[in-house]
Amino acid sequence: MAAQMWRVVNVYRVITLAYAALLIIRDDRDYAHPGAGLLVLAVMTVWSAVTIVAYRRPAARSPWLIGTDVGVAMTLVISTRWIDYATKIDGGWPTLPVAWAAASVLACAVAGGRWWGLAGGIAVSAADVIERGTLLTTSTFNGIVLVLIAGGVGGWVVQLGLRAESTVERVARREAALAERERLARDIHDSVLQVLTLVSSRGRALGGEAAEIGRLAGEQEAALRALLAADAAGPRAAEADGQLDLRTLVVPLGGVQITVSCPATAVLLPEDKAEALAGAAAAALDNVRRHAGPDAGAWVLVEDEGTHVQVSVRDNGSGFAAARLVLAEADGRLGVPHSIVGRLRAVGGMACVTSSPGQGTEVELRVART
Repeated sequence: MAAQMWRVVNVYRVITLAYAALLIIRDDRDYAHPGAGLLVLAVMTVWSAVTIVAYRRPAARSPWLIGTDVGVAMTLVISTRWIDYATKIDGGWPTLPVAWAAASVLACAVAGGRWWGLAGGIAVSAADVIERGTLLTTSTFNGIVLVLIAGGVGGWVVQLGLRAESTVERVARREAALAERERLARDIHDSVLQVLTLVSSRGRALGGEAAEIGRLAGEQEAALRALLAADAAGPRAAEADGQLDLRTLVVPLGGVQITVSCPATAVLLPEDKAEALAGAAAAALDNVRRHAGPDAGAWVLVEDEGTHVQVSVRDNGSGFAAARLVLAEADGRLGVPHSIVGRLRAVGGMACVTSSPGQGTEVELRVART
């Protein structure tokens, strides 16, 4: 994009140089100092060649060169007062460089945006005012307005174009990364996961030490599947400014004895609420592992109800009497009140723990979306 804009500046400079040359050659004998107009044309030609070559290379587009470009344009505009007749100048005749002087303003706009463009436009406009003296004609005023518009609007358009180009490149990189992740996920699914599944099933069938190996393989398979699922949901979460997809935090909690079920679409929540729900669910699952028994299974269900989001954690373990939580809190064991109930209360949510001996436990976690 930037290179294309610099080519536009160079093309504009060549076209306006040709126009200025036509006028100078035609009117040279009518100047107060014949031949001086041709000298100005020679300077314009040489400087055009210098800037066209220099602006092709990014390293040469330095502030000092662009400033010199503006200075040359100003000098040649003011030189009209020394070369042409005062009566013609007062009558509104154009300066010797005519529209060529605006090429330096466009260079400022491309290099630094609208503020640089306006600064260059003001400098060239000041040279126009100096060349005219105290008499500011309508044509001069209109020319000044056009130069300022070219500098400001031109710089603004350049900035918009560069932002658009940056956005397109960022989207292209993200899509390429997503495609690569999908390719890796397919390869993992077709190789690593299948091997882990085979080891898990064969080990359990053989029993003994092989059963332990099978159990470990099953855990690694579940963890890897959860990682792939979270990675697939992650880019969608990143698109929501200031929010997280709850699924990316809950899916990794799954395991051999833990089943996680989530909606197919993103469950977006403010970051603090999403982390509170996921943290409370993790604490509930930790209690399952510690207290529900070695064979207990657990199920995590994420429900998006629109205005509210609910996460349920249920197990088929040994359960406990309702009074147990009260007694635990009285004894100073504050796991459930702090890690589950307190965590949800801190973000304006609520938690409910229901259990009975032999019937397992269910923990309901609920927060408002806003």
